[in-house]
Amino acid sequence: MSSTAVDRRPLLERRIRWIVAATISYNVVEAGVALVAGRLASSSALIGFGLDSIVEVLSAAAVAWQFSAPNPHTRERAAMRTIALSFFGLAAFVTVDAARTLLSATEPEHSTAGILLAAVSLAVMPFLSWFERRTGRELGSASAVADSKQTLICTYLSAVLLVGLVLNSTLGWWWADPVAAVVIAAFAVREGVEAWRGDACCTPVSQLVASDEARCDDGCCDDDRLSGVDAHRPATDR
Repeated sequence: MSSTAVDRRPLLERRIRWIVAATISYNVVEAGVALVAGRLASSSALIGFGLDSIVEVLSAAAVAWQFSAPNPHTRERAAMRTIALSFFGLAAFVTVDAARTLLSATEPEHSTAGILLAAVSLAVMPFLSWFERRTGRELGSASAVADSKQTLICTYLSAVLLVGLVLNSTLGWWWADPVAAVVIAAFAVREGVEAWRGDACCTPVSQLVASDEARCDDGCCDDDRLSGVDAHRPATDR
């Protein structure tokens, strides 16, 4: 990590804590609204979205726990594993919910509250994800970057939920939401595998927070999109 980044570390760590606190607060409200609205409308999509919000709280809480330590890097491994498990939990929730909806052919009722919630989340989540990802890369925190991807998945699910609820309300296409949700679940599994393997690589943080061009030389990680801004970080800190 450069000397400038080292000087900014206290500020960046405080920023991560603020972002995580905002993410947790929003997702607690989001989960409550989605679960209540889903129950009232008999919407499995809304209920699944509420469960996703709970998973997002778990992921953000793992990062909050990590950065509550005097030396957050010592908790990186545990935080990464928790985030990976939250990805798998999200995929399981969404897949089960989608399968149940498709097999039962249950047509949910119109939900104005659900549509508004999905629209608000679609506006809020991309900003939180981008801000945490940018800060995590500058700080050299693999867990913060992984958590930002969890928030990004919540953005995709918000879009899926919004499209599904609107299509169900306007055209009666009740199956549109669960079909798209299965695709999102597959994406969540992929990200969960990458997060789980991330702390097993020779230089896990650099592989997860680097520029988009570099790769892991030993093949432990193969995601083109993530590499390492902390390439100049001392080996003892990795």
